Amino acid sequence: MKKRIVFATLLFLLTFGSTKAQMTVHKMVHVGYVYQNQNFAELGGRLLFLQNDDVIYRLGAAGMMGSVNGKFAIIPKIQADILLNFERNVDLYHSIYFVAGAETTTKYFAPKAGVTLFGVIDLTGGYAFSIDKAGLNGKEMKGVNVNFTINLPLVMLHDLLK
Repeated sequence: MKKRIVFATLLFLLTFGSTKAQMTVHKMVHVGYVYQNQNFAELGGRLLFLQNDDVIYRLGAAGMMGSVNGKFAIIPKIQADILLNFERNVDLYHSIYFVAGAETTTKYFAPKAGVTLFGVIDLTGGYAFSIDKAGLNGKEMKGVNVNFTINLPLVMLHDLLK
């Protein structure tokens, strides 16, 4: 087991260590809808790490808000995604990226996959595995997970508010 962890860590460091170009970081605010055995609104922030436009990394944190069993609840959530698109010199098709990632809260862990248009509009789905059997207000958070998100780059918001 230790050998696997060491190998995975080494592979991860070599992947990022072998790159010569510097990554650009963009800040974003995102709003969205999450279905996880219940309907939730989501509001949070993300960091987009970009070296070229073929592989993009995103890290984010958010709060999910909704009513569960008649009581209002807020769940903190962290997430990590990789956006992939290997089409070159094709502008129209390069706007659609494949998204693979995972999100975790205090109640569940959910691997997910989906698509994003320009990295602005996301549609992802996956399956959530319950961490806390007591659930949220008595309802266990497991099963199908669907996310619809709109990402707003802070640079764009700053320019719009000028």
